[in-house]
Amino acid sequence: MLTDLELPKVMTPHATLTEDFPVPVVTSEIDKGATISSDGDSKPSRRLNVPALEPHHHVGACTRLRSMLANSDQLIVCPGVYDGLSARIALDVGFDALYMTGAGTTASRLGQVDLGIAQLADMRAHAEMIANLDESIPLIADMDTGFGGPLLIDRAVKEYSRAGVAAFHIEDQLLAKRCGHLARKDVVEIEEYLVRIRAAKQAKEKIASDIVIIGRTDALQKHSYDEAIKRLRAAREAGADVGQLEGATSKEMARQAVKDLAPMPLLLNMVEHGATPIITTKEAKDMGYRVMIFSFACLGPAFVAIRETLQKLKHEGVTGIPEDVKPKTILDVCGLQEAQELDREAGGCMRPA
Repeated sequence: MLTDLELPKVMTPHATLTEDFPVPVVTSEIDKGATISSDGDSKPSRRLNVPALEPHHHVGACTRLRSMLANSDQLIVCPGVYDGLSARIALDVGFDALYMTGAGTTASRLGQVDLGIAQLADMRAHAEMIANLDESIPLIADMDTGFGGPLLIDRAVKEYSRAGVAAFHIEDQLLAKRCGHLARKDVVEIEEYLVRIRAAKQAKEKIASDIVIIGRTDALQKHSYDEAIKRLRAAREAGADVGQLEGATSKEMARQAVKDLAPMPLLLNMVEHGATPIITTKEAKDMGYRVMIFSFACLGPAFVAIRETLQKLKHEGVTGIPEDVKPKTILDVCGLQEAQELDREAGGCMRPA
């Protein structure tokens, strides 16, 4: 039963609730009625009673994520992807959900450090590209602090939702934020944090979106554990669907957070060699976590592999790329076969590769 997640009060016109499946399900029926109205001497205008429809993939991704969250026996494991290729590889391996890392997006898209440099336009465009590689796979995306006050948060939520993002986390750091696993983070007062959560909830309700709001707190580094838990409880009351205690410093703390915040679903961010000790997916599931993201799962190995290959090229004159990694190997992962099939069905002239 979907008891821990609050469904939006306003659903999409083509989403309904059923007793057997208590999350929005897509229907194909729309109101095709139309009326003709005239105001005074003005010319008659045709007023169609056809609701504005959100993209099918958006509703499907959000619905699927909420359904997964409703299954208390499932831990949603999301590899952190940072560009189109890493996302394609994660999809090829078979993950049921993805996470778009803010640090990885800033590094790959801008070549910059995660210090609040990436703005809404950067993050939304990146998220839209990744979310639409496979419209049925939910994408959880980093929204940093919401990029500003309530007006900018309102815009960010709407743009993320229309881009196909299934969920986002929004945090309580200052606007001059930094990577969650760097030292000397600072956070806003709790009321300002709750303004962000409320603004996000209002925004999604305005557009009848079912996007999942993840309230994240970085207060643990500067304040006490009790203060961090207090913030997440308040975030839940303000409209957050899921909570995220960033930077738990021990397994015991991570486990206790689940107990203290129950029945609120929690997300665990596993950044290897960061503030949190290594916690396996099995351990996280046993602790009671519902979502687990691995922010550096792709970025870290890519950094090592690219650096080693380029050092080999510089010093030895060869790359040393394995023989089984051919150009077509990568192109196949990026959808070569699907592209050829689409061309063939349309009567195109693309020759098989």
